[in-house]
Amino acid sequence: MGLFNRLIAKVRGTSTASPLDWAEIETELLQSDLGPALVSELLSAAQKMRGDDAESAVKEILSSKLSQKSRTLADSQSTNVVMVVGVNGTGKTTSVAKLATLLHGHGDSVLLAAADTFRAAAVDQLTTWGDRIGVEVIAGREGAEPASVAFDSVKRAIDSKSKYLIIDTAGRLHNKSDLMAELGKVKRVIEKGLPVAEVLLVIDATTGQNGLAQAKIFSEAVEVTGLILTKLDGSARGGVALAIESSLDIPIKYIGTGEGAGDFAPFNSDSYLEGLLA
Repeated sequence: MGLFNRLIAKVRGTSTASPLDWAEIETELLQSDLGPALVSELLSAAQKMRGDDAESAVKEILSSKLSQKSRTLADSQSTNVVMVVGVNGTGKTTSVAKLATLLHGHGDSVLLAAADTFRAAAVDQLTTWGDRIGVEVIAGREGAEPASVAFDSVKRAIDSKSKYLIIDTAGRLHNKSDLMAELGKVKRVIEKGLPVAEVLLVIDATTGQNGLAQAKIFSEAVEVTGLILTKLDGSARGGVALAIESSLDIPIKYIGTGEGAGDFAPFNSDSYLEGLLA
């Protein structure tokens, strides 16, 4: 039985739970990565629930914490520049490739930029994906300035009239101020040629509450407009994403559930909440 089903069952089974019961529930909720503020609100509401209204009440609370901002990717007539950012190991480069595959499959013209110049494997990985799906990839030499690669890709996107320019940036720790400052520089250089329509932050569903700290600091550096939630194929429920939506009002736009190109889709709130409640 899933966490929220256990909570609902306990509420249904008794009109008053013992302090020990509530302490156990609180511990389990905190382990689901929802964050202390949301857990506190859920517990307060749960203690007032009675009988069969418990499930609908829990769902309503969780649903109310989702961002009301648009989950649709920017879709202007001119080139839409999408920066993809995140810490190391979240599946960022793979997510860039999968997003390109999705958009290209819908008939949109896509250009990719391999601005993760610190990791040769990232450039090779993106180039391989580009060849596979028939999308051009702009790449610099290993160790080149990321901002230079990004600027070259902007010029190419303008010349080719691409609908989307998706820029893969180097993974970086959110607590390294120099790397975060560099990310801001990349964005400023891009905007000398084209406005940045989207900044998508890739969050690993297994990351825990550290994901909320990541979202705060990346948003301060480059104003994150949406989340890509990866690694939802395991036991992780991705509760941290709801905590981010609730605290920072940043909407989840896409989810990744596996390694295949098809294991990537626009976010569906009903499916996500069902996963949390399972």
